[in-house]
Amino acid sequence: MSKLLLLLAFLIAPYFLAFSQGEYSLTGRVVDDQNKPLPGSSVVLYPIKKGTTTDSKGYFTIASVKGGNYALEISFMGYYPIIDSVSITSNLVYNARLKAMPITLQEVIVVDHYAERVKREESLNVDIVNSQFIKQYQSGSLMKTLERIPGVSTIDIGAGQSKPIIRGLSFNRVVVVDNGIKHEGQQWGADHGLEIDQYAVSSVEVVKGPASLMYGSDAIGGAIVLKSNGLPQKNSLAGTVDLLGKTNNNLWGTSVNVLGRKNGFWGGFRATVMDYADYKVPTDSIDIYSYRAPLYKNRLRNTAGKEKNFHLNIGLIRSHFTSRLYLSNLSSQSGFFANAHGLEPRNVDTVLHDKSNRDILYPRQKVNHIKAISKSQWQGETLMLDMDLGVQRNYREEWSQYVNHGYMPPNFPDNQTFPADLERGFEKYIYSVNLKATHSQGERRDLSLGLNSEYQDNRIDGRGFIIPAFTQAVLGGYIFAKQNISASSIVNLGIRYDFGQIKTQPYSDWFQSPNDDETEWLYVQRATRLDRSFSALSWSVGYNFNREIFLLKANIGKSFRMPIAKELAANGVNYHQFSYEVGDVNLSPEVSYQLDMGAELNTNRFAISVNPFVNYFANYIYLNPTHLHDRLYGNGNQIFIYTEAEVFRFGGEMHAHLYLAKKLKLGIIGEYIYSEQLSGSKKGFSLPFSPAPSGLISLKYQSLNLGFVQNAYLYADLRITAIQNQIVPPEEVTDGYQELNLGLGGEVRRVRLSLQINNVFNSKHFNHSSYYRLINVPEPGRNVAVNISVPFNIDITN
Repeated sequence: MSKLLLLLAFLIAPYFLAFSQGEYSLTGRVVDDQNKPLPGSSVVLYPIKKGTTTDSKGYFTIASVKGGNYALEISFMGYYPIIDSVSITSNLVYNARLKAMPITLQEVIVVDHYAERVKREESLNVDIVNSQFIKQYQSGSLMKTLERIPGVSTIDIGAGQSKPIIRGLSFNRVVVVDNGIKHEGQQWGADHGLEIDQYAVSSVEVVKGPASLMYGSDAIGGAIVLKSNGLPQKNSLAGTVDLLGKTNNNLWGTSVNVLGRKNGFWGGFRATVMDYADYKVPTDSIDIYSYRAPLYKNRLRNTAGKEKNFHLNIGLIRSHFTSRLYLSNLSSQSGFFANAHGLEPRNVDTVLHDKSNRDILYPRQKVNHIKAISKSQWQGETLMLDMDLGVQRNYREEWSQYVNHGYMPPNFPDNQTFPADLERGFEKYIYSVNLKATHSQGERRDLSLGLNSEYQDNRIDGRGFIIPAFTQAVLGGYIFAKQNISASSIVNLGIRYDFGQIKTQPYSDWFQSPNDDETEWLYVQRATRLDRSFSALSWSVGYNFNREIFLLKANIGKSFRMPIAKELAANGVNYHQFSYEVGDVNLSPEVSYQLDMGAELNTNRFAISVNPFVNYFANYIYLNPTHLHDRLYGNGNQIFIYTEAEVFRFGGEMHAHLYLAKKLKLGIIGEYIYSEQLSGSKKGFSLPFSPAPSGLISLKYQSLNLGFVQNAYLYADLRITAIQNQIVPPEEVTDGYQELNLGLGGEVRRVRLSLQINNVFNSKHFNHSSYYRLINVPEPGRNVAVNISVPFNIDITN
């Protein structure tokens, strides 16, 4: 610890304020090598990190600059950046001409100059994609689209919802950050997707590995950082109309976005509507344990859904201050596969369900997520202050026909406060505050101090019980320092302290059950009052070595995660997975130690990167199957108990690509994860639902100009997934498979078109981490998706 403190003192000591006198302006124009303007180019002055973007004609202005010597950086995606020294002693005009660069970075990742800088300065493995990537490879959900990034997989819930997995870790081990605020819903449930509108996301940063230092305890496995559109150009009104259609589940959708700015004020609006039918699988029946459920026209009955999403953004821009307000309301309704939700598969009314493939019958869920985020930033010469405030309300209802189980009364009584068919209800309120101060001296040194606070109030409703109502409060603070020790070497160090408290409310059944000797009937208490506190110190040390074509990085750190309410106090039936789940009030917080490494060689024609990791959990928490079965509900469900064990994990990702010709690129990515429990009743076993080793071979012909079609592309992806025999019973071994996907697209008079064909040969295969894997539901069949994006731009200078 003394060495860490000495290093921190060394990093902080050299800081001093830059001197300056007078205030001037820097103006100019940015064009390409054909003298055409590059609107949206980034222009930044260092060390004050003051910048702007060019307007529709390529002009820019940075006002109120104090006299002095600066480094000027001008960049635009797909062009070589300009980094120059400027001396500002009066009003200065600086015109720049950028030279187009070949795209030499990852085929699977769309990268701009910002992404390249993050990759070279961040010692963790970070991948960044933009809206073009999202639309080009758009799948059923945003998380499913991100599966093309090595190390990222999903838990799929039907064809329209999914949860992210980063290097085999998911649920409350992966944080999703939306415009600076941690997105909070009921992410503990395997059947609960993320309430995210993929059209409202302009870029995504995927942090692979422990990101607890910046994002708090739940980021022990990684973070997915979502960002909305950047600031619009001055005096402009622009927008996009997106149209989407898919054949597998007869989906149609549209998203309309308008974004405008007049001088220092800007605002935007987006509305997204989706409607989809039951999705199809390449089989005519599903084997649900000992019963074979026939499917009508290969459709998974009652998996249809609807979405209606609304967003409103407003902001204020001043020379040293910006403020933004994001408001969103996301609503969705969707059905659960009727043969796999708490009912005997034989008792499903198939005639009713198969009458229409677009109706949403019981069992179903209804979700509404309201979010308000305020982002403010003040920027001085060497100091930058950020404040993010967030308020969220997540409301989820799960509905199904009332059926008595165990000792539940045959007829639902009239004196209850909830409807008979409301299976479960959850209402969560979340209040978040993030504060950050960053002191910089050019690109040589950075020191950041941050404070994160969050309060959750989760209430429950309905006839079924699995988790109690709870409140949770967390507070964490960190110090992060970065030092360029040479032109090619960067060292960073961070320390964080977290404190959290969780309180659960007692809960008793609303119906009576007999005691063990059946001499007395009573209301069984399923949860007691619980009040627990957790705290821990986390740290991280990283190193980056950068040369023109070579990058080497390493990061070692300790992370922690406090147990959630479900792990501590669950005590009920999970109708979605035919299990009875029980928490453990004595669980300790998870503690993880991880070493991340990365090496990348990148030339104009060839690139290869390897990113291995080694991970040790002192006490990993997971749901452990037992030989017991429940009695009170009478279903005979197998009992699963949350337990903790030592776990060792290692694995990594690799990527390589080669230009076979100027516009023809061959790309290969691969990922592998190994995990083993070192203690407990499942010693020697893997972890449940671990993703299988997989690879992707991609061939892409790009940057084509075919008459009236500009920037056309054509690609073929072959995904190869190995057998997954590292299982924890009751998991079954999942066979390997191959899947071919095709895509093409281009621009016609600025209208962007894309077409995808997924699972071209309609092959029947299983995803080991899928939500429906335990009941042998294969992945969706062939799907043709068409996306049309129509942009518009209006100059409102006058």
